[in-house]
Amino acid sequence: MHASARLHALHTILSREIRRIMRIWGQTLVPPAITMLLYFVIFGNLVGSRIGEMGGMRYIDYIVPGLIMMSVIQNSYGNIVSSFFGSKFGRYVEEMLVSPMPPWVILTGYVLGALARGLMVGAIVLVIAMFFTRIQIHHVWITLSTFVLTATVFALAGFINAVYAKKFDDISIVPTFVLTPLTYLGGVFYSVDLLPDFWEAVSHANPILYMVNAFRYGLLGTTDVDLRIAYAVMVGFTVVLAFVSLRLLTKGVGMRS
Repeated sequence: MHASARLHALHTILSREIRRIMRIWGQTLVPPAITMLLYFVIFGNLVGSRIGEMGGMRYIDYIVPGLIMMSVIQNSYGNIVSSFFGSKFGRYVEEMLVSPMPPWVILTGYVLGALARGLMVGAIVLVIAMFFTRIQIHHVWITLSTFVLTATVFALAGFINAVYAKKFDDISIVPTFVLTPLTYLGGVFYSVDLLPDFWEAVSHANPILYMVNAFRYGLLGTTDVDLRIAYAVMVGFTVVLAFVSLRLLTKGVGMRS
């Protein structure tokens, strides 16, 4: 397959994903916007006014990066797991597998679609945040790179979930029982420095903690973790999950009848 044909195939998959996001915008873009608005009102204004400061800054300022990351994680994961499982359910994934498209083109197309939704939702949350606080990006490249790596990690994780899912209920188990608890315990609403030593050590085993704090450093210039470790975690998960995803796609695990 020539390079131009691969590029056209990639563009086709990505275009289809973006059209899907925009076609059902009431399901893909509106719910996270409403949810984040409630977080800002309840946790930012009402609860935050009683908490005072966190990490040397207003509480509402402190939670902005975490809320943006939480929305990016949930929507990047949710987009690819529902879209790819839908292609399995509709049986048109088999047509892609028997086509001349290399597996990496298929995977990249779906991951870029998840990145697109993550970017859209992240931008919406950022706009909402501006009604409650001032956003001042301290380190642009750290902010952007953390966003891309985090969205990629959870897009790949969502892809693996979709590969093994056999029914629609299977695509909600991981987000409900794994993703949500890890996100809430990942330093979105608090600094891990406030935890007792044991629970602080346990929290450092949560990869989302490193992603949230790297993003917080990019936006606010403050972090609870070593940035070198944070990037090692994000890049490491990206490489491992990409390798596993490509192996599953190449072998047609859970996709060929």
